[in-house]
Amino acid sequence: MRSFRGKTPRVAESTFVSETAYVIGDVEIGENSSVWHGAVVRGDLGEGQVGAGMKIGNNTHIEDNAVVHSAKVIGNNVVIGHGAVVEAFKVGDNVLIGNNATLMATSEVGSFCIVASGAVVLPGMVIPDRSLVVGAPAQIKGTISADQIEHMAITRSLMTALAEEYKKDRG
Repeated sequence: MRSFRGKTPRVAESTFVSETAYVIGDVEIGENSSVWHGAVVRGDLGEGQVGAGMKIGNNTHIEDNAVVHSAKVIGNNVVIGHGAVVEAFKVGDNVLIGNNATLMATSEVGSFCIVASGAVVLPGMVIPDRSLVVGAPAQIKGTISADQIEHMAITRSLMTALAEEYKKDRG
């Protein structure tokens, strides 16, 4: 955790932040979330800029080596996969961002979406709710199914349970 420009991250007590993660500046992280090993969450931009006052919701998990920068709002029940780069202006609720996906600045992702591993969401792209997004550059390939929504919920519950184990292991 690091203050920047007089702003200190605000992290819910129930949230797990790895000792090797880096959370900087004007960032708020909600309940039962996690920031994993090597992840970087940068709320270091100035007032009026995208990324100033970043808010990350409840039960949201930022996996190993992901970078979140410039985002304004990341919703509840989001999983940001290993090595992903998120500069999107907004990520809705119940979203899975695959490993090594890139969401470039000013893009937006609706709720109940899957952004596939390796996808590159270009600046300004707006992804509607319930979309399945793949490719580089990213394309909407359809809507997500009930089975995919269930898989996302299982993934989140596994991440929450693992974060609890890590917190207990700290002593």
